[in-house]
Amino acid sequence: MKRLVVPLALALIGSLAFAQLRMWTTQVQPERMEVQESIAAQFEAQTGTSIEVIPVEESELATRITAAFSAGDLPDLIYHPVSQTIGWAEAGILDVTAASEVIDALGESTFAQGLLRLNATPDGYAAVPSDGWTQLLVYRADLFEEAGLAPPTTYEAIEAAVEALHDPPNTFGFVAATDVDNDYTMQVIEHLFLANGVQLVNDDGSIALDAEKTANALEFYKTLADASPEGNLYWQQSRELYFDGRAAMIVWSPFILDEMAGLRDAAPVTIGDDPTSRELAAATGIVTNLAGPDHPEGAGWASLSNWGITVDADTQAAQAFVEWILDGDAYLEWLSMAPEGLFPVRNGTADAPTAFVDGWGDLDVGVDRRASLGELYGEDVVNDIVAGLDVADRWAYTQGEGALLSRLYGTRVMAELVRSYLDGEATVEETVERLQSRVSALQ
Repeated sequence: MKRLVVPLALALIGSLAFAQLRMWTTQVQPERMEVQESIAAQFEAQTGTSIEVIPVEESELATRITAAFSAGDLPDLIYHPVSQTIGWAEAGILDVTAASEVIDALGESTFAQGLLRLNATPDGYAAVPSDGWTQLLVYRADLFEEAGLAPPTTYEAIEAAVEALHDPPNTFGFVAATDVDNDYTMQVIEHLFLANGVQLVNDDGSIALDAEKTANALEFYKTLADASPEGNLYWQQSRELYFDGRAAMIVWSPFILDEMAGLRDAAPVTIGDDPTSRELAAATGIVTNLAGPDHPEGAGWASLSNWGITVDADTQAAQAFVEWILDGDAYLEWLSMAPEGLFPVRNGTADAPTAFVDGWGDLDVGVDRRASLGELYGEDVVNDIVAGLDVADRWAYTQGEGALLSRLYGTRVMAELVRSYLDGEATVEETVERLQSRVSALQ
């Protein structure tokens, strides 16, 4: 892999000597902590600024940050999920100006635009995107080609494929998520609803489930559920049926990419006699941007992690670190911790527009065996996966209602109402009304 050499701004290096930063990170696994300690040591060697890397479990992050804020003892930097970002900015925990200056210095246009939107506030950007991933619609491209089907990028194309390929128990047209007790179900619901332009919250903060768009999304979801096996389905059945060659389409996170290529013994590919075969990966197509009839531009579902610079930070030193880690070899080292789940939010720099995507595609994935995503799926698929970040979206974050989305996932209200509709216990009109009422009650 060609080495990226992107020097830190010379004006900052001298002024950073002897600064000390504290960095909270939710990448707490021991092997990932080793990578982060190595990155911190490299930064100190170049600048003289030391960084204490402090692991914090994601489940404990909100409680600990509230306590630290009250005590006036915030860390300088917080690597955290986007679900916390806007709320922390509104609470005065994050320095919006500092983050916005970093994004401006690196080049706003070099970031995935969909992820930038998730961090937008009236005063700028609440935090700096670090890495993310998009949910994938995974499909048997070989079967689609044999049947003369268009790729499943729209509701219409998916429905046509379900009709053509659904042949149970040999092949199920789709494996929809129906287990209300599993977060995966809400992720799939949100993904498919976003594809049709269904938003949860208006810009003024009011609940806004457009009746027609929501009804069309529900009816589409029922089509998928009717083409699925019976029972409570979640990610496990989706993966097992696809790996066994008995599902034409599923929705999954990108963590399936190495498993599908036979690189993990714990998730064997059973479509043939060799669980390490790459045959299924070669026969698979991937869609990141899905469009419904009411939203032809489409959307994707994204998970995003950010760098937050706090109001108690040594601002100049913290900004320098974030610029540095997102602008050179350290960035690829960071992404190497789990390339299948840490997509680059910057394709490259102004001088090398595709440097980070190219480098990321060369990083090895897998557990029991290793290979790069580029080797497994090819350059075009790698580029398509990353391009999905440009149209990525999530409910409520940009309206400052991330806590509402957390409650929606936590209470299972939407998943339960959707499942009731799928089971024929309510009409589509009744379900739309109940969704509006029950979601509004969560605010």
